[in-house]
Amino acid sequence: MSISRAAFPQLVFAVFIACSSAVAQSTTAPVVVPDYKPITGVERMKWFTTSTVGPVSLFASGPLSAAWGTAFNKPKEYGPHWEGFGKRYGMRLTGVSTGNALEAGLGAAWGEDPRYFRSPDRSFGGRAKHVIKSTFLAPDRRGEWRPAYAREIGNVGNNFLSNLWRANSENDAGHAAERCAWGILGKMGSNAFAEFWPDLRRFLSKKKAEDKQ
Repeated sequence: MSISRAAFPQLVFAVFIACSSAVAQSTTAPVVVPDYKPITGVERMKWFTTSTVGPVSLFASGPLSAAWGTAFNKPKEYGPHWEGFGKRYGMRLTGVSTGNALEAGLGAAWGEDPRYFRSPDRSFGGRAKHVIKSTFLAPDRRGEWRPAYAREIGNVGNNFLSNLWRANSENDAGHAAERCAWGILGKMGSNAFAEFWPDLRRFLSKKKAEDKQ
């Protein structure tokens, strides 16, 4: 059975609600972030700045996304060249900044913490589950995990609002909903990076030091 682009927005919302409920009910991790301290206004602004124009966004996620679109010439209006790469890079940055602003602003209103908290469970399976859980849930003011509504409003909001300035070939509801789905996967990927990269970096540093001996 095929799904029309017009039906994709409802599908995205349904998937988010279903995943949030399933993850919240099935996870074996603590329901409260250990030693949680509520996020301050300064920390929330720091999160917004780092998530929008930090090194990972500017030099990893941004170029990768733009390169992917350039390689497949999507949208076709931008062309498969460096100018097209620049336009795709800029388009992604405007979307990311809009989504992060929505998440930070709405989250501040009802106490949703956008930060990623690494898993207290050090097993690989437990940490992988935590990565998935943290994609759909976020701590509230007490550190209790709740559906990350501000995050998903930011994801959906930025992808649908950006239809106003996107190329004609991808400024419809179906393409916006597809970008929402990619946004969820992208968040899961950034969570995985935040969870596992510190350990991998320490391992590589240790390996490098041993090789020098």
